[in-house]
Amino acid sequence: MSTQGWLQILVYCAVLLALTPPVGRYLHRVFASPEAPLGRLGAVTERALLRACGVSPAEQTWRQYAGALLTFSAVSVLYTYLLQRVQVQLPLNPAGLGNVEPSSAFNTAASFVTNTNWQGYSGESTMGYLVQMAALGWNNFTSAAVGLAVAVALARGLTRPAPAGDAPATLGNFWVDLLRGIFFVLLPACVVYALALVSQGVLQNLDAYVELTTLEGAQQVLAMGPVASQEAIKMLGTNGGGFFNANSAHPFENPNGVTNFLQMLSIFVMPAGLTYAYGLMAGNTRHGWAILASMGLLFLLGVGVSYAAEAQASPAFAGLAVAEDGGNMEGKEVRFGIANSALFATVTTDASCGAVNSMHDSFSALGGLVPMVNIQLGEVIFGGVGAGLMGMLIMVLLSVFLAGLMVGRTPEYLGKKIEPRDIKLVTLYILIFPLVILAFTGWAAVAEYGVSSLNNAGPHGLSELLYAYSSAAGNNGSAFAGLSANTLFYNVTLGVAVLAGRFWLIIPALAVAGTMARKKTVPPSPGTFPTDGALFTVLLTGVVVIVGALTFFPALALGPLVEHFLGAAGKVF
Repeated sequence: MSTQGWLQILVYCAVLLALTPPVGRYLHRVFASPEAPLGRLGAVTERALLRACGVSPAEQTWRQYAGALLTFSAVSVLYTYLLQRVQVQLPLNPAGLGNVEPSSAFNTAASFVTNTNWQGYSGESTMGYLVQMAALGWNNFTSAAVGLAVAVALARGLTRPAPAGDAPATLGNFWVDLLRGIFFVLLPACVVYALALVSQGVLQNLDAYVELTTLEGAQQVLAMGPVASQEAIKMLGTNGGGFFNANSAHPFENPNGVTNFLQMLSIFVMPAGLTYAYGLMAGNTRHGWAILASMGLLFLLGVGVSYAAEAQASPAFAGLAVAEDGGNMEGKEVRFGIANSALFATVTTDASCGAVNSMHDSFSALGGLVPMVNIQLGEVIFGGVGAGLMGMLIMVLLSVFLAGLMVGRTPEYLGKKIEPRDIKLVTLYILIFPLVILAFTGWAAVAEYGVSSLNNAGPHGLSELLYAYSSAAGNNGSAFAGLSANTLFYNVTLGVAVLAGRFWLIIPALAVAGTMARKKTVPPSPGTFPTDGALFTVLLTGVVVIVGALTFFPALALGPLVEHFLGAAGKVF
């Protein structure tokens, strides 16, 4: 590790913290105000959009909210699937790419609708420009906006006073939240962001692919396309799917240190801003800062372990001259180096983004363990846009419940009592995630059609399987790329995993919001556990780590941990 490397990490953290309050205030203005932002222009635009879509802006109960969300997502899956299946007949396909195979089309449709962007194919050789923009790019916006909507709905359920009389408890309107997220947050930010990327050399055109002859006389085809526009929403919406197979390691997507820094910053800025917006909704920004502090502690722990592990040479090179230079440069871009590769890997898996500027499969055993654990902790260390705050608020309720048990009183959060129904829904939310991951990993590990796709034996092969299903269920989308996942079995099971990891968690989260929204607020008493200070931050961080450790430690012990100790003994895979 170097002083320069740590300085880059600290500068990143400082800039992120500086951006958190203004971004949070704007998000609060967008979602917490009954009026659309941007004054009269915003109000007219919102009314016109709602009228064009034929939907009512009336407040919805949690069931109505969930129903609208699930209906919209189901239609989006079908739409994305169909566009891939008729690609040959569509315009803007200068490379003449064929229709996408059915199982791959299903996997891709499920993946992009759920904000996962898992890709079992090479983007530049599979998807034409129209599919990239009208299907995948569209879903990058809508899936991020859906995440924002769910987080805001849960926040409303926790912070709103109970309705008067027999009036139903409502969480807002899904269609209003969706449109505001797209047109008042994501779209304007991405226009500015894409222009900044173009200024730094990121590709943006609709040209045909370029054929050229290399200096060695070989023929090479350079893919063209609307890259900067895809890159902007890919990062800001924590989507992660790359226009190119090499993702953010490709110089057309990520040409220099400036774009690399902007990409990492844009992954975290929205989830961080949401914590501040939540503090404003709760009437005390200290609540938001306490949650952000917990996220920050877990992030710094992860990046520290990853950087330290990758700063060491591979045990396979012990005694060789190449080991004297230090550091594991396998699978990393020389343009970015070890510090920025470790930072990017930690950021992208903390935020369920999945974009990569290095090959996670080439990380050391402990270096690769960090991205895997980041995902397995439940998409709560910043997490995806909206989904991170949603997951952390579930952990907040669990932490408050445990604190209440320790002092022998009914737990309460923001003046609302946490009762048996609430904690049952919280427990359901927590159990679904590991069930999906471990069940599918176990199936793939014992089936011939599962292990036949592995390119590595032993514990590293198990790590590839475990990472794949963790990434799918965690809606991350990155991979240990030693797994050849574009098969019928993996396309279907990973597609089911991304759907379960998204919607099986959203439903109980909205149900929690619905039950909490009905509760009357009671004033704090001397026995009320404070949730806006350092003590609560430590408790929340501990609960997140313990829940993840108890769930996944046995599987991790058989994968990256045993690989680490075997590697130290000279056995590599």
